[in-house]
Amino acid sequence: MTVIDKQPTALQLARINSMAEHLRVEEIIELALKEADGSAVFTTSFGAEDQVVTHILAERRFQADIVTLDTGRLFNETLETFENTVQKYGRIVRVLFPDAEDVEDYINKNGPNGFYRSVDLRKECCRIRKIKPLERGLKGYGLWITGLRAGQSENRAGLDFFEWDDRFGILKVNPLLRWTYEEVMDFIHSNFIPYNLLHDKGYVSIGCAPCTRAIQAGEDFRAGRWWWESSQKECGLHKS
Repeated sequence: MTVIDKQPTALQLARINSMAEHLRVEEIIELALKEADGSAVFTTSFGAEDQVVTHILAERRFQADIVTLDTGRLFNETLETFENTVQKYGRIVRVLFPDAEDVEDYINKNGPNGFYRSVDLRKECCRIRKIKPLERGLKGYGLWITGLRAGQSENRAGLDFFEWDDRFGILKVNPLLRWTYEEVMDFIHSNFIPYNLLHDKGYVSIGCAPCTRAIQAGEDFRAGRWWWESSQKECGLHKS
């Protein structure tokens, strides 16, 4: 099945998802590359899960481009992780920036922190700084590799290993789907993988600095993202 130019059928997705249930992470990625004819892109935010995937891509020499979104509001610790990752693995990570005119227009209308005032303004900021650049970043690829896990939130609990993303028109694979956060961090430490030091301070899900805080014991994994609102805690990059 080659899915670059067309959406796979439900039967095709069911077949490869059934296969993935019995495979290791690297085998799931290998299967995905085969199914998508090798035209693959991995998007990283340099969070713990993404660092695991980056390590596996590098160690197994899988052919997948790597891109990241620089929203202009990232933590310095995130940028340091970016630098350390490139130095360790020698992989090119292509950076996608938001359109300058979009950012200027948003700030001139709403101020630099207008996203605190409403969910709509926050989502518009995410659209400008994340979704529009990602549309450019995914264009021309047949496979999108992610670091999503089912345990990250209730919204993601129903994800499959393989899904068709309607928004971006691309096959998506989530090879770490069944991993726990503890397994992710154990893998990082065991393999001496660079990671964002904010994870050691209670930041389990790390996005833009103004929109991320550490979580407290017992809080939901995504509680530290957009903590001032009661939305689904998603920016729109992922449908679930």
